Amino acid sequence: MWDKRFEGWYFKHQNAGETAAFIPGKANSGAFVQVITNARSWQFPVSKFRVEQKIYADDCMFGSEGVTINLPEMRGKIAYGPLTELRSDIMGPFRFLPMECRHGVISMRHTLTGWLEIQGRKLDFTGGLGYVEKDSGRSFPKNYLWIQCNDFPVACSIMVSIAHIPFAGLWFRGCICAIVYEDREFRLATYSGVKTQAAGPKRICLLQGNKRLEVDILETKGSHPLKSPRNGGMTGIIKECNRATARFRFWEKGRLIFDFTSNNAGFEYFR
Repeated sequence: MWDKRFEGWYFKHQNAGETAAFIPGKANSGAFVQVITNARSWQFPVSKFRVEQKIYADDCMFGSEGVTINLPEMRGKIAYGPLTELRSDIMGPFRFLPMECRHGVISMRHTLTGWLEIQGRKLDFTGGLGYVEKDSGRSFPKNYLWIQCNDFPVACSIMVSIAHIPFAGLWFRGCICAIVYEDREFRLATYSGVKTQAAGPKRICLLQGNKRLEVDILETKGSHPLKSPRNGGMTGIIKECNRATARFRFWEKGRLIFDFTSNNAGFEYFR
């Protein structure tokens, strides 16, 4: 028994406007693999689940070198290029504190080689990009937003999460944000003094020292339901859009570092 705890990973694959993300995990309610594509989402129960250096869920395998998929009406194999890891844990010093939910970033960006066949349709992900993260704990926050995108004309990947964090009988609004732009990494976070000036379904604005990130969510289309953890069981429901159109602008010392718009951002907003 997991004592009201869950653990789940998020393996995302994108190419030419197509997205397929796999979420293997386990909770008090059992092991599972969830899948979300442009068209819809699925939830599959898993009878055999183990985590070694790789994650094995029935006949599926997930790891740092890629994934092998064998699910009802889904099969395929995608290999990963070198992962883009962060310099340190995205949770910073909060990783040492008792938290309702812990977030981890495994790879901000990596290349893909391979394909998937889903319900008779073959999707080629060769030349595309991937992203991997992890969550663990008891429950997802009672309200939060999350946006992630690496679909840009240059080597750039962005992840932002802003959430209601219960702590010591009180609560605070926590923020973690990682930006990897070409060969530089930027971190904006509560533990680094970030100021959250906007955090809504249409706009995010973060200010930390001489750095400023603005995200305008211009359109969300095709959101699909996923199960989410509550007190260790997968009894909640959230909706994720993996085709959000968003504009990302980032300044440092008053100088505009980048201004990108993507039609393939992953976005969740839960209230």
